[in-house]
Amino acid sequence: RCVEVQFADGSTFHLSAEFLRVYSPAADSKIRSIAGEKVIFGRRHVGIMSAESIGNYGVRILFDDLHKTGIFTWDYLHHLGSNKFSLSRNYIKTLRKHGLSRDPQRRK
Repeated sequence: RCVEVQFADGSTFHLSAEFLRVYSPAADSKIRSIAGEKVIFGRRHVGIMSAESIGNYGVRILFDDLHKTGIFTWDYLHHLGSNKFSLSRNYIKTLRKHGLSRDPQRRK
């Protein structure tokens, strides 16, 4: 449920599947737009099915919710790793602001 990314500058980041799914660079139909703010929720237990190298450019990740359209560039992954704490905190604040949860919605 976690990806380790190492860079030539010596930095190493551990990025969870949920974190990567939430910050996927792709537009996605499963994103809820609230007051112009894109909010992805209910992805606490999302997993990674596979990852595909896109040349020297980056990597495409296939998540188990079948999201696969985002290509994570190496620069973007470095940005995510370098800012993981503040991005995670902002994600949680946004969910709370809109009354949403990291947990999947229960089916009725």
